[in-house]
Amino acid sequence: MQSLREEIESCRACPRLVAWRELVAAEKRASFAEWTYWGRPVAGYGDPNAAIVALGLAPAAHGANRTGRVFTGDRSGDFLFASMYRCGLANQPTSVSADDGLELHDAFVTAAVRCAPPANKPTIDERDTCSGFLQRELALLPNVRVVVALGNFGYEAACRHFGIRPRPRFGHGVEAIAPDGAVTVLCSFHPSQQNTFTGKLTEPMIDDVFMRARVLAGVDRV
Repeated sequence: MQSLREEIESCRACPRLVAWRELVAAEKRASFAEWTYWGRPVAGYGDPNAAIVALGLAPAAHGANRTGRVFTGDRSGDFLFASMYRCGLANQPTSVSADDGLELHDAFVTAAVRCAPPANKPTIDERDTCSGFLQRELALLPNVRVVVALGNFGYEAACRHFGIRPRPRFGHGVEAIAPDGAVTVLCSFHPSQQNTFTGKLTEPMIDDVFMRARVLAGVDRV
């Protein structure tokens, strides 16, 4: 996993993404002016024995692209890790920097695309270029039984990976089972501000998803 992490973090395969992530890291946001931005691709993070994988879209420009850890340093991550903590999958409810002491239990968090994309919209080619990293990451997590797809982009990536065809229409709480029956893809609305601030995704809703994931994965620790 460390070798794969190093390969991910040194990738420069997509010129548009490389240019954007580095521009953001140089210009910064005023509120983070004192930070040295990561400005590189972001690997997954968590328990190597994970039974549950949370799969998002891509690093946020001023979140993981700043901190260097997936879903860390932005409000989507705040919402996600608070839920994982309440559901017994994390040792603390916050994730603010790569050295803040966060530990995941029975869980791993990653993204379908590893660089922050302009407007949070990777192209099809960028998605496909990154797909090999997800395949190799999941291959190194032999105990995975559930993939929680955070949003439709993550859901499509998971279904492509596991060969789920046809796939059920995306919706919060929808479940899709891999053809061999070994893995269930469980859908959640993405914990973006446009969903959490409007009430489309609430704390009880995302907690229900992770508690369902625990049941499906046979994770006993609470």
